[in-house]
Amino acid sequence: MDLTEKSPELFRCQETWSGPPPKFTSATSRLSSLWGMSILTRSLRGDYKEYKSTKTDRWSWIMHAITGREEDATAADGHSTEIIAHDEGEPKEEAMDDEELATRDYSRLRKSMHRDGSIYRGMDHYPWKEDYHIADRGETRLEATTMSDPTPDCLFHKDGYCWTHYPTGMLQFFSLRVVKLPADAPGSVVELYGYVAARDNLDPLLNYVVNISRDDPVIVEKGSLIAMSGPKRGIEMFDHTLIEYDMRIKRGEQENDDLQLLDGATYLSHEGTWNRPFKLDTPGECGAIDISLLRLGTAAEATVDIHIAEVRAKFSLSLGCFTSGVDHEISLFDGSITESRGLKRHVVAVASGSFFDLKFKVGTLSSTPDQYWCSFKQKPHGHDMQEIKTGFTLISVKVTWSTLPNTFTG
Repeated sequence: MDLTEKSPELFRCQETWSGPPPKFTSATSRLSSLWGMSILTRSLRGDYKEYKSTKTDRWSWIMHAITGREEDATAADGHSTEIIAHDEGEPKEEAMDDEELATRDYSRLRKSMHRDGSIYRGMDHYPWKEDYHIADRGETRLEATTMSDPTPDCLFHKDGYCWTHYPTGMLQFFSLRVVKLPADAPGSVVELYGYVAARDNLDPLLNYVVNISRDDPVIVEKGSLIAMSGPKRGIEMFDHTLIEYDMRIKRGEQENDDLQLLDGATYLSHEGTWNRPFKLDTPGECGAIDISLLRLGTAAEATVDIHIAEVRAKFSLSLGCFTSGVDHEISLFDGSITESRGLKRHVVAVASGSFFDLKFKVGTLSSTPDQYWCSFKQKPHGHDMQEIKTGFTLISVKVTWSTLPNTFTG
């Protein structure tokens, strides 16, 4: 149903306010209704009195909260004004220089070390430890695609936006790259293990982005990308999200012989760079890993399932993706295919009204690979499917769309 048919009075509201756009947070109380309807159930951060007399129409903020269209509202204080989207078709392949990525020293939280056990002590003195259930080492219970099916109370705008299940602030990991190793590393190659995970307000248990066991470490050198196995589901980004990490270099038979590369936890708040990638600078005792991330003000979850069928001969496959028009590739797969199989599922945050693009490179080691693209426009519910036929195989792609739920009780 078109929302204008149900509530035309909504479009006549002229109440306005001034000041910066409100910042959203799950820490404050939620609004149960707006103009008699359940349109925006997230609370507005700050005192409403600050926004009373303005030239900015209140409707603009609602449109911005739902659609993410920056032309409908000025950007929040400390936020980039860009939500970059491109026309349908092949995205630009212009690479972002390192200096284009904003870098900020997000200090490690005090008493957050795993190796000395300090992260598990002082729960009563450090509220973040209780808020994010640090003592609970379980994995997030919330699955991806929980809101992929429309519900009877869905209200759709003419542009396809669902006013009942609206996009939310989300955090996207782009890459983890080894930038420094111990000087005495044999051949500058090491065995790496450990994890990097997010804890958000939706479900504070561990949502692993990387999770490598000591029994099966990965071989890396300076400049190597660390393959991301997660996240399991989209990462909420409203007020604060916690990044927890414990990465080590295997050096002997016993764990006590290993070197600590990263250890601790870091807060990401609503302040800082939005809608553009930024780096989390995480220097460690024996090296460093650059973590590139993206905060999106309004986004939905894209869950990608890929099946390889009708394999005619062994071939190499490199798969990457681009989200929200940002020219920064996320590596999803790089390896050889010898038989029909499914690839690991991936979950990616996609900004409202923008595109999610997949880039396939298919070929052999002795030839220049052929390149194929498929593109999907963000939507709140449902799924899209495309097929790519190559000389080696048939690739089936399914993208399932879902907003994050408002609450999760486990």
